[in-house]
Amino acid sequence: MDLTTLTHPSAVCVLARYTSRDEAIRQLTQRLVALGKIADGETFLTDVFHRESLGPTALGEGLAVPHGKSGAVKDAAFAVATLREPLAWEGVDGPENVELIVLLAIPPAEAGSTHIQVLTELTSRLADDALRAQVMAATTAEALLAALNDAPQDEDVIASEDAPTVVCVTACPAGIAHTYMAAEYLEKAGRKLGVNVVVEKQGANGIEGRLTPEQLQEARACIFATEVAIKESERFQGIPSLSVPVAEPLRHAEALIERALALQPSPVARPVQTETEARKSVKTELKQALLSGISFAVPLIVAGGTVLAVAVLLAQIFGLQHLFDQENSWLWMYRKLGGGMLGILMVPVLAAYTAYSLADKPALAPGFAAGLAANMIGSGFLGAIAGGLIAGYLMRWVKNHIRLNNRYNGFLTYYLYPVLGVLGAGSLMLFVIGEPVAWLNNSLTAWLNGLSGTNALLLGTLLGFMCSFDLGGPVNKAAYAFCLGAMTNGVYGPYAIFASVKMVSAFTVTASTMLAPHLFKQFEIETGKSTWLLGLAGITEGAIPMAIEDPVRVIGSFVLGSMATGAIVGAMGIGLSTPGAGIFSLFLLHDAGLGGVVAAAGWFSAALAGTTLSTLVLLFWRRQAVRKGKYMTEDVTP
Repeated sequence: MDLTTLTHPSAVCVLARYTSRDEAIRQLTQRLVALGKIADGETFLTDVFHRESLGPTALGEGLAVPHGKSGAVKDAAFAVATLREPLAWEGVDGPENVELIVLLAIPPAEAGSTHIQVLTELTSRLADDALRAQVMAATTAEALLAALNDAPQDEDVIASEDAPTVVCVTACPAGIAHTYMAAEYLEKAGRKLGVNVVVEKQGANGIEGRLTPEQLQEARACIFATEVAIKESERFQGIPSLSVPVAEPLRHAEALIERALALQPSPVARPVQTETEARKSVKTELKQALLSGISFAVPLIVAGGTVLAVAVLLAQIFGLQHLFDQENSWLWMYRKLGGGMLGILMVPVLAAYTAYSLADKPALAPGFAAGLAANMIGSGFLGAIAGGLIAGYLMRWVKNHIRLNNRYNGFLTYYLYPVLGVLGAGSLMLFVIGEPVAWLNNSLTAWLNGLSGTNALLLGTLLGFMCSFDLGGPVNKAAYAFCLGAMTNGVYGPYAIFASVKMVSAFTVTASTMLAPHLFKQFEIETGKSTWLLGLAGITEGAIPMAIEDPVRVIGSFVLGSMATGAIVGAMGIGLSTPGAGIFSLFLLHDAGLGGVVAAAGWFSAALAGTTLSTLVLLFWRRQAVRKGKYMTEDVTP
């Protein structure tokens, strides 16, 4: 790849002096603006600083790669600066001294292509010590670009027949820079040590350089340099392995390879030997499993709810109730399609992917079986969660304790594991765990059905708090799971509360930025222009950018208004049995004897009332902060 096509000598600063990270980014941005690569420098800076707030961009070895995917970028480009004096820059393990800065400007349309290609090329090339030294020694912009484009030739190294093989997996949260730099450093260290190092990169483009069965079979050891879950981790069973953070190879690649080779070899059955920097606590593991299960079930719930909602609306608006009820009619089929996704598939999918999070693919079939058993005995949503955890932990035990010779891997994976898992998890759900969970589920249903007056108001207040506390995070998902569980048991009040509250945060962002734009930063104003639409769709995540910028005041305001909305809807006693319908829920409410029009008006008015309260609180709070200098409405470079 010819990197010089994406820059120009006028975008290069040689031996520059900057007083701060922000100054460096601003100066390099001005050069790209002057080149005509960026239409609006301030908008681009907002996007770059937002990216900086999400995680470190100092990659080790004195290199920082700040970058922004922004609509203000006309053409993909980058600017470069070498520094006379090192500059402190946030890295994975804290501040690092940076001597080389590369600022990337990427249009959104090229975020998954040019962005990754350029980052990969830059980080891979600058991992070469000689090339990096040549870049740093350049005294003119032309010399620097010539050095940067002088990619090192791949070394034609033939490993000796008896050279040990070490397989590696690299993966970082963003799936870009650290993933590829860690791979490059491990491969380079392997060549230096005479070790056959093969690296699989699990990055933003998926799995690249997939390890072959032969390489896995020959592996003496494995190094996992990752910050995220490893895809298809069952392939590495039986290989002595070492787990470290993704940034570790950038500092100690040779030492890591030597540590991996020092692991004790295993016998034919080869039990997994793993060194980890830190093991997950049971609490963290359970939370991740539940959130994983819910995240896989949400698209099913939204799609099924929307299809069912459209079928109901068509029947009501066009007088097609006879087709809605007529078996095998086209509208009846859509009704069954949406209802089946919610009533039949939701619980097994939730259970299966909860189990998958704990024990990977071997747990999928047992998880589906546990979810199906939960449906059979009427244990509902709670049964799905219990079944998923049972299947996941059961299959983890099975994988660790039941092993055969490698020649029987196919039989083990595709027959023995699924059969044992389905029988074990299914039996436990049907005859041991399922019945107590079903009793608990029925007791919860009876309690919810009995809520009225003050109790319903308190429930609405609590659900309002949980919905807007973290805007789609674990607390929000817990409230969502509770409401869906109640719905599957025929209790529709909680979801009516949740659906109304979901609009409050998004509406508040729009209302507050429209009423007092002088109290908000430009990106907050831009965010407010569209969040009301997300609110109508029942999406709370649109308010996250503002919440990240000023969490205490913004989240505090959202929560107060949401609690008011939840209390109002809870006190009205109305219900909603179709999830994911957004604003169309107006036509699908259970009116609790109030009449359809009154119920719909009350439900939507409750959201507006909560929005009004949140907006007033946020504007008052933000105004006080601005007056006292505790909040700046413009980015200020120190």
